[in-house]
Amino acid sequence: MLLLSRNTFLCLAELSQPIPLPSPEPQRCNADPPQRRKRMDLCVMTFVDRLQQYYRTRVCLSGEEVSVAQQRVLDIATEIQAFLHSKHPGMPLGDMTLAGSLLDNLQVVKADHACLIVPLQLESSLWTPIAGEDTFLGHPQYCMVRRENLEYFPRGRSYWDRHLLAGYLSSRLVSEQLGKTVMESMNWPSLTGTLECEVRPVLGSPELKLEIQGLTQSSYDSGERFYITVLPTVRLGEMTLMAQPEITGSFDYIWYQSLYTSETARLAELDKADSGVRRKCLKTLKAVCCNCPSLRKLNASHLSNVILHMSENETDWTESAFADRFLQAITELIGYLETGILPSYFKSNVNLFQGFTEDDIDELGFMLYCAVTEPEILLI
Repeated sequence: MLLLSRNTFLCLAELSQPIPLPSPEPQRCNADPPQRRKRMDLCVMTFVDRLQQYYRTRVCLSGEEVSVAQQRVLDIATEIQAFLHSKHPGMPLGDMTLAGSLLDNLQVVKADHACLIVPLQLESSLWTPIAGEDTFLGHPQYCMVRRENLEYFPRGRSYWDRHLLAGYLSSRLVSEQLGKTVMESMNWPSLTGTLECEVRPVLGSPELKLEIQGLTQSSYDSGERFYITVLPTVRLGEMTLMAQPEITGSFDYIWYQSLYTSETARLAELDKADSGVRRKCLKTLKAVCCNCPSLRKLNASHLSNVILHMSENETDWTESAFADRFLQAITELIGYLETGILPSYFKSNVNLFQGFTEDDIDELGFMLYCAVTEPEILLI
């Protein structure tokens, strides 16, 4: 069991005492009156009001911003798919699709990233997914794809046989082929002229990633970048496996089992059933973690699973309970951090805190402990 160890952590007795916020220095207040007025406005509002204001002004994206970003990504997907078909007409690929938080109305703060799914079409009779628990790594989300029936259907029967390593489909070889075709061979300057925004591959990244500048005129003027991650994906049975070397590391034939779609669909299903605010709570927590450097290691998967676990016992997800559920999620997170274990809702043997160091847990826990008695510090 991994326990929180920082000396500055608050003991249970101290948690019952309010934690005063540091007073701004007089000269800073005089030099920065807008910030001082902002703090004064916060002082006269209830926490419920502050949270609702934070959601409206700091969390939500405008419909126009989302629509423009989605259309740009789809335009780029159309160009990439046409190029792939012309370069490799025999490569069995499904239609590229937009995926992730930009599609699911779960992106917060600003529209700055998206995912493009590249579905690999594999013959179900020739390929079998091997669950992570059954691999030599023993990691429940690290899967392998084994080539079957080689004695009856020899190598070469499937297009994807050229990406075999020791009898398994190599995520690295698939990514390398797509990388050489898309990242290195496409005429990006020509595409930039067609789409009226600058598009270029991100070189040296373990991911297949594109960088866009000028998604909108305002983003072009500010120098903001928009990133698209291209994800080769295998769907076999109920398993969705992705080539994500930034997660799986140097294992050439390991695929990552994504649970994002299941998590997002379950949250939407629960909210639809009781007109709940689970997704609203998730988006607010995501924005808080994005805006607070001490909490940035908490990602959407951590927060989604906390809310899904809460939904097992908590029934009141009405709009009036929004602030209560937000604060409850903070408390639940502290409990998981104290044990060092946050089990996945869909695969209980997956510990979503597995990659955290003790220092990571200390830093996260300290900030959340402070927020128990002064939750307003998360909304500054």
